[in-house]
Amino acid sequence: MGRQWGPAMRAAEQTGCVVSASRAGHPEAGSWSCSGVILSCNPGLVLCHGGIFTPFLRAGSEALTAAAAAILPGDSCGDDLRLHVQWGPTVASPAACAELGRPGLCTPQCASLEPGPPDPPVRPLGRPLQPPRPAELLLLLSCPAFRAHFARLFGGEAAEQWRFASAALDDEVSEDDEEDQLRALGWFALLRVQPDQEAAEERGPALAGASLGAVPKGAPLLACGSPFGAFCPDIFLNTLSRGVLSNAAGPLLLTDARCLPGTEGGGVFAARPAGALVAFVAAPLCWKAREWVGLTLLCAAAPVLRVARAALGNLYPSAAARLPSEVGVPRDVPLRDPGPLWAAAAVLVECSTVWGSGVAVAPRLVVTCRHVAPRETTRVVVRYFTPKSVAVWGRVVFATQETSPYDIAVVSLEEDLDGVPMPVPAERFHEGIIASNTRDNNTGATYPHLNFSIPITVLQPALQQYSRTGDLGSLRELDRAAEPVRVVWRLQRPLTEAPQSKL
Repeated sequence: MGRQWGPAMRAAEQTGCVVSASRAGHPEAGSWSCSGVILSCNPGLVLCHGGIFTPFLRAGSEALTAAAAAILPGDSCGDDLRLHVQWGPTVASPAACAELGRPGLCTPQCASLEPGPPDPPVRPLGRPLQPPRPAELLLLLSCPAFRAHFARLFGGEAAEQWRFASAALDDEVSEDDEEDQLRALGWFALLRVQPDQEAAEERGPALAGASLGAVPKGAPLLACGSPFGAFCPDIFLNTLSRGVLSNAAGPLLLTDARCLPGTEGGGVFAARPAGALVAFVAAPLCWKAREWVGLTLLCAAAPVLRVARAALGNLYPSAAARLPSEVGVPRDVPLRDPGPLWAAAAVLVECSTVWGSGVAVAPRLVVTCRHVAPRETTRVVVRYFTPKSVAVWGRVVFATQETSPYDIAVVSLEEDLDGVPMPVPAERFHEGIIASNTRDNNTGATYPHLNFSIPITVLQPALQQYSRTGDLGSLRELDRAAEPVRVVWRLQRPLTEAPQSKL
């Protein structure tokens, strides 16, 4: 992954773990699990997602939404709660596996899924995992600012057709279960576990947390979590995924790092400050109108650690002192950086119930995709957030035909986009706007990280002429694209020679 990721990878591998919860004496009730982060080795402090504790709350999940509830003591859960934490070694050593009699790849739990004779020995991935160790729930905590931003952005009518759940749409999830998941969003748990001395010494230096605002939008991130939680951790423990900080609203962060169910509670690290803990995974999957959106919802680590430090200060002062310290810019610096020019020029286009991104190319001109605003003369709303949230009405003055390989629509606005800097068009074709995702027509699956883009050099002459004269003639030429362009768009190779008849 490159030298810049060395500290982040070490921090992720040394602190990643899996937390499992079950009922004592009731194995038939099943178990719940999620990812976690080892905040301190001596004493052993682990932070994980709070969603796995909703079945054990004495007062039910409603306790998570009580007025001003930011902390719940450990005894908020029933006495039958049993917790275990499992983590991996920091150095791969096949010899150690052989010494401990663990030549196989999977855990005993994995082997028990398919009864039968044991498999022949295979080369192990590395040293065996540490055995699950008992843990104690110290407290449940949340970030009030995260919950407030989430309610503002995704509550009420804005939450229509959104689904923040780990299960796929085809899975059977009851309304009660889904409501519990929403209530637990933004809640985390602080556990105490006492690792053996060898493991504590092996784990290395203490973890550092990035201050809120220390990592700017667009900065690279490294997410570490265990897909599917405690299911076969020998394979899935501490899976790494790279992405960027896509957006931020206070402590509510978005990233395009690919996370899967079970990674809730996993740590997200930055290359700068080197290896600093930036956030915790809050929701690995988001659905909108039965379409998977490839973004992961994060909760910034700094405010969560502050809540934990304040709560532990009265209960366990020595433990509070071992929580990660903050690094980076002062914590009171607001997140007001408008970001690079390309980010400031991005706007949101709403056409009836359809929405999509657009690019401001002139004070009253926005370019978007035809499938967002497909009909000319249609009124649309353009929203932008620099320097504040503003909505401007506009009208679609041009949209390419469905047969055109260029999926383009041009919106003329009724007012200027105040405060939005206009981008400088590139002279080369490396930069343009995203035209579409790739979809598998057989399965209906969408691959949001494989896209087609339209070079701005194709659009710039026509946009300049329209801006000067109001003439749509040059834009109409986009409907008459040459055959080589159509061939590329259809993902076909041009014929080397004319086809010959077999008659």
